[in-house]
Amino acid sequence: MFVDNRHWPPPPPWQPERPIRRLTAKQARVMRNIVVFNLIMLIFGPLAGVTLLDAVAAALR
Repeated sequence: MFVDNRHWPPPPPWQPERPIRRLTAKQARVMRNIVVFNLIMLIFGPLAGVTLLDAVAAALR
């Protein structure tokens, strides 16, 4: 009896490629709001930090 072992183990069964995941409308809106908030804090965050440092320095005098 002849046994053909050239293609052993057999290849996995074919599966279609998964589609590219997309953001839903709600997820896109939340992502946009987070980015806008971070950009605003990039501008106003250092100003608030300086104000707090000035308050601490004034309290220590």
